Amino acid sequence: MSETLAPLSQSLCFGGVQAVYAHEARETRCRMRFGLFLPPHASAGRVPVVYWLSGLTCTEENFITKAGAQRVAAELGLAIVVPDTSPRGLGFQGEADAYDFGLGAGFYVDATRAPWCDGYRMYSYVTDELPAYVAAHFPVDPERTGIFGHSMGGHGALVIAIRNRERYRSVSAFAPIVSPMRCPWGEKALAGYLGDDRDAWRAYDATALIEDRGYPDRTILVDQGTRDPFVERELKPRLLRDACARAGVALDLRMRDGYDHSYYFIATFIDEHLRFHARALDAGST
Repeated sequence: MSETLAPLSQSLCFGGVQAVYAHEARETRCRMRFGLFLPPHASAGRVPVVYWLSGLTCTEENFITKAGAQRVAAELGLAIVVPDTSPRGLGFQGEADAYDFGLGAGFYVDATRAPWCDGYRMYSYVTDELPAYVAAHFPVDPERTGIFGHSMGGHGALVIAIRNRERYRSVSAFAPIVSPMRCPWGEKALAGYLGDDRDAWRAYDATALIEDRGYPDRTILVDQGTRDPFVERELKPRLLRDACARAGVALDLRMRDGYDHSYYFIATFIDEHLRFHARALDAGST
């Protein structure tokens, strides 16, 4: 596929630029959109970058317009890349039938079952193709990269960071699905994309990855609202807490009294997450 970069929108924002781009992606075999915020510091050289992974039903637009991240990112000198949550336009039968599987619900896995294996490769797209593409076209420093996300995207961020510790110097999450092997959303997605072999699912389950390989010399930051309607059935933060405790992994789990699953919750604490990543990525240094 052509690697032509198509700018869809660009707006000055806190002295930086908030933009949305599209490109033809090899892994997903379709045209993918991503948001990119470049802080003012990017005019003088490469800046650290954090990747935000969104949750079910979202596109790149949700974070860009609702999280309120640009002000502090501009202050800290952080770039933020926001990919879409699934391929679009592949036309697979049934891909638009449910909110929690198919369109808007790629779950950041590389599918192995047909037809999904022919494009639903969000893990490789987010981990390999998109970062290489962004580094080739924009002034970001691939040696100073972090990742964070929300819900399904929190699951993706944790999995990607744990499996690629050498590439991501920091990871955090809002209300993540910490063990998709043990919740209805995750079981549906993993069975549909990967098949019924639960051993294969462990590669996409943060608690299983912690059990299998640990996560040494890193701190995981997680915020979870106590009024989140999905906390007990789908998110189950205690499973991550227990896995990290057994493995000796540093987990900063912050239970936020009264907060729910919405972007109001994210916007309330986004500054703390950006500052957490900035410290790990030496933001502001050259």
